Amino acid sequence: MKPIDENAKLDPEQRPFRILIIAGSQRRQYNCPGVDSKARALMLQMAEKLPPDWEIDYEDLGNVYARERIQPCNACVSTSMALCVWPCNCYARDDKKEPDLMWNLDLYARFDMADAWAIIGPVNWYAPSSNLKLMFDRLVCMNGGNPDEETIDHKNPEKAIALEHTEEWTAMSVNHLEGRTAAFFCYGDDGGDEMDESGRPKILQHAGYFNPEEEPFENDREAYASLIWQCRYGGVEVPDHLWKYALIGKGSKYSDVQAEDMIRENSFMRHFDQWTKDFASFVQEKGKVRPGKYRAYGYKAPGHFWANIQDGIRYFKMMAGKAPEGSSPEIQEDLGINKDATWQTKKGEGEKLRDD
Repeated sequence: MKPIDENAKLDPEQRPFRILIIAGSQRRQYNCPGVDSKARALMLQMAEKLPPDWEIDYEDLGNVYARERIQPCNACVSTSMALCVWPCNCYARDDKKEPDLMWNLDLYARFDMADAWAIIGPVNWYAPSSNLKLMFDRLVCMNGGNPDEETIDHKNPEKAIALEHTEEWTAMSVNHLEGRTAAFFCYGDDGGDEMDESGRPKILQHAGYFNPEEEPFENDREAYASLIWQCRYGGVEVPDHLWKYALIGKGSKYSDVQAEDMIRENSFMRHFDQWTKDFASFVQEKGKVRPGKYRAYGYKAPGHFWANIQDGIRYFKMMAGKAPEGSSPEIQEDLGINKDATWQTKKGEGEKLRDD
């Protein structure tokens, strides 16, 4: 059945199971690929095959022309874990300067509302798609992120650093989506028809640069290992039998392996259907998940007008080489290791080099 968000208020025993399916390919017919992805077709097929009395939510991350993108993680954690806010406050819903698909699709709340997630996507250059990587990078806040941005005046690095060393922080920092299940189905083509009999690209002129014996994975599902271990790190269960890779299109031209070709590949589709059945069985047996203390569902960001002014003042002072006293930027400036005091913050380093 369709998702009913109001049910997220109910006790787990009083609501249906809820699933979130993500199609992680960049491809959409409404951008330059001109064709929808295999991940989208699999997402829709899976939605039809799960139990009819479950709430099935799904989203396609494909790039639509002129639609916002998932903004990158700014790596606040590397300054202080307490600076990384749950749900992410580096960006905001309907922001005009930095429009963000994560917020505008309400993905934090949708992950929170679901008992289990099913992630479907291609292997691109020995790795997940860039959109899936962006999404999971932005989910770093589920792993112990700060649930109360007012403790750090929205985004004050010095206050976050101080908070991280207190007992208060120890009590606040929890895994916000712990207990849920995530399943991953990734697929690839081993280079399609580009490879020669030795396992090297046919057009490669420097054969010694590419040794197929040294390719990184024996099992290509390992291309998604970073996502799986991020989930497990944060208490999201990824059962080994629900982390799968399937090969499709090896030896074929890319243009001959579209979604309409995929659904006629009986072996591939059996593989996917079995994964879907195993997913449903596991989720059913495990049961519904009780949400955490700090929810993304129903979250409304507090106002931070004054904090923004304070942040702007800090920003302006650093441009002038006057970072907050005792702060990391001041120490780095004194040591001459960052060279980042500038009135032209948006100017690229290469442009600066060429202007000197």
